[in-house]
Amino acid sequence: MQRLTALGLLLACAASLGSSAVILENGMPILWSHTAGQLTDLPVENGVLTPDPWHFLHRMSLYRLLIAATDPFMGCMGTNATDSPFWGLPLQLGWMLTSGRLGDPTGASTCGLQTGDTMCISTQSWWACQNYFVSALPFLSAAQQGLMGPGLQVKMQMPEGVEDLCTTYADCSARFPEVMPKWDAFFQGLKSASESPLPDLEKKDALLGLYWAAQMASSHASAVCNARQSHYSSTEVYFAQCWLNAAEYVSAAYFQSNLERSAVFMNPLPGRILQVTDVAPNIPDLSDEENHTLSVFSWMQNINNLLGGSLVRMWGKAMCSMNTREKGKEMLEQVLLNPGYATTSFLSIVTGMATGC
Repeated sequence: MQRLTALGLLLACAASLGSSAVILENGMPILWSHTAGQLTDLPVENGVLTPDPWHFLHRMSLYRLLIAATDPFMGCMGTNATDSPFWGLPLQLGWMLTSGRLGDPTGASTCGLQTGDTMCISTQSWWACQNYFVSALPFLSAAQQGLMGPGLQVKMQMPEGVEDLCTTYADCSARFPEVMPKWDAFFQGLKSASESPLPDLEKKDALLGLYWAAQMASSHASAVCNARQSHYSSTEVYFAQCWLNAAEYVSAAYFQSNLERSAVFMNPLPGRILQVTDVAPNIPDLSDEENHTLSVFSWMQNINNLLGGSLVRMWGKAMCSMNTREKGKEMLEQVLLNPGYATTSFLSIVTGMATGC
């Protein structure tokens, strides 16, 4: 893995200080060129690969290696080198870095802060903990399924005092039995899809279904991180809840989170941690797009809460076929990115779609 240059460090720092989080650098996820291009660039101890997922470049390296290992099986996703659904994850991690969400929210250390090690990922960060379930766990599963090469053993480094996270495939399988089989099923499906006679559209739809099932299992298991939310303002905690709620819609529609499409949805996310005084859509130091995104997230969460969770259930029921999932993706794009789109239209259309399934 390349050493982080002064230029790369300055880019990360400058992005953190701006109002909009920077997620791309030369068309790739932030600091991508400084990550591990091969497994041997990561530390090895007694024949066991031992990445440090609490260092930004190591965690981002997990994604780079995962994408490289799975790309040969991703032909049904499209002809571009960045069509894999995994690309959404390094963009998320980059947004968390440049928006300051990987830093220590307690003030007890300078981990991840501009006054300390900017590449440090804090174990006290809720965002970092939640992300662990969609970075370390899929990597461990992919290695177990032989995608990283035969017989590879992996153990994630874990700082002392962190008791609620797992470090090996066996450990994660025992502690999160609802998660690892879902990732295993995705990687197994990925390998078998390359030999399937089904049309690419059907293979893609099936694989995206397996992918999002694994993602959502990881998301639900990350509830073990919830105690860390006490370190943030009530506004940031509410945004975190909205973020998780929005994932329910994206996953049910089998969103193909490739690099290009993910960047469109990631760009308008808030470029800093929210404070208790922040009230969208009138947060002065955030862009109109960021304010709009926060307002839409809040609306979707509020409506779902008022309906006792039935909006998410109706949406899930409506996404019952390839055809309705395509419509669902278009609707999500409209409601999230088009300020002129009436949210009442979203509600009525979802209700109608659900009754038609």
